[in-house]
Order: sequence, then structure tokens, then C-alpha cells
Amino acid sequence: MVRPMYRSRSLKRVVRRTPGGRVVVHYERRENTPMRCGRCGAILSGVPIKDRERRKLPKTAKRPERMFGGVLCPKCLREVLKEFVRKNLVSPTAGSSTS
Repeated sequence: MVRPMYRSRSLKRVVRRTPGGRVVVHYERRENTPMRCGRCGAILSGVPIKDRERRKLPKTAKRPERMFGGVLCPKCLREVLKEFVRKNLVSPTAGSSTS
């Protein structure tokens, strides 16, 4: 049984072969990965890359101050808003009149 501190999924399991020929599992910290857009997968600008930086900053500095900041990139946000406006604000019976 592994030690409880190593059971966390925040640690990456890496298989290593020792000089004696045994195969053992080492537990390593995961690498910092940049935050990505939830829709297209592009790297988000305005969001710190390193986990240490993210932990120390206040919530307002961790993401841009706009709708879906830190979740969607600006291009995707623009597209989502256009779709929303087209679907909800333009009524389907605007051209016909009832008499």
C-alpha cells in the first residue's frame, strides 16, 4: 500500500527502472500548463501560467475582468454572444403581421 500522501491524483505516476533492474513507481509533481479556452482550446492570455503565481494572486488578478474571463478566449466569447443575441433577440415572427 502506498503512503497516503502519494494517493493524490495531483501527483503524476512515473515508471522508472532502477539500476538493480526493479521497476518502481515515482510520484512527481505535474508540470505547469497554461490555461486554455473551454471551447477552442487556445491558450488564454491574461492568465498566469505558473501554479505558484496563480495561488498567490487574488481572484481578480487570476483572470481578465470580462464575461467568461479565464474560461473563454475573446474570439469564442464574441461568437457565443453573437449566437445568443441572434437566437434570443430576433423573434421568428417579426416579418408577419396578424390581422
